[in-house]
Amino acid sequence: MSRNLGSTDLKRLHRDWRRRAPGKVALLLDSVATPVNLGSILRTAAAMRVDDIWLCGQTPAPDSSAAGKTAMGSERFLTFHRVEESAAAVAAAKAAGYRLVGIELADEAAAIHEVDLGPAVCLALGHEDRGLTKAVLDGADALAFIPQLGRIGSLNVAVAASIALYEARRQAWPPPTIAPS
Repeated sequence: MSRNLGSTDLKRLHRDWRRRAPGKVALLLDSVATPVNLGSILRTAAAMRVDDIWLCGQTPAPDSSAAGKTAMGSERFLTFHRVEESAAAVAAAKAAGYRLVGIELADEAAAIHEVDLGPAVCLALGHEDRGLTKAVLDGADALAFIPQLGRIGSLNVAVAASIALYEARRQAWPPPTIAPS
């Protein structure tokens, strides 16, 4: 019979997965303007062990009250870099050794699961309505989109960030040791 995991069990489970997660993952938030979206992204970023986060343009401070309420204190586990201009954030992420992949519904984008995100990837996400700026689109090493099957044309930026972060970590995990039956 199955049971919910207790605190000690959860720590053990997460520690095991941390050991299986090589590589570095970063975020570049290009004018993600809504504090609640920022807070949600930060909480997911802390859960997925994001190494660096570049905040640029209209992205609010991570300690703003609305972002903090949604992040629920997770921002204390993250490393932030405030860069005003998008082009400077692109340059900084690349100088730190990251491959920049823009998450955007764009004509040259490939399905995210078909993009090799590699051992050090910085995922760029843009403004809720306008998406990534031209500077980030032009500076990206690749563009990826999240395939959607329903009739809605786009995802909330915080949801898109969660899916993209999961895919970046999933690609680095070793293959399963037990074949499905």
